[in-house]
Amino acid sequence: MNADTDQKQLLHLVFGGELSSLEGITFKDLSKLDIVGIYPNYATAHAAWKAKAQATVDQAQMRYFVVHLHRLLDPETAKS
Repeated sequence: MNADTDQKQLLHLVFGGELSSLEGITFKDLSKLDIVGIYPNYATAHAAWKAKAQATVDQAQMRYFVVHLHRLLDPETAKS
């Protein structure tokens, strides 16, 4: 085994796009969502989210999110 498989993967998805309104989380055009990537832990996902959020800071309706995929795939990890 290598170092990546020795630790349990807690997968996280980072994605974003332009919102229809600042008051909600409805995307203006789903075909234009920016799928940044899937990361093996929260720390790397947060770093990717932060980079994208800072790069789009001048676009008020752009929002990026971190989704805890591991919680969807294995609800028992929600306790982690």
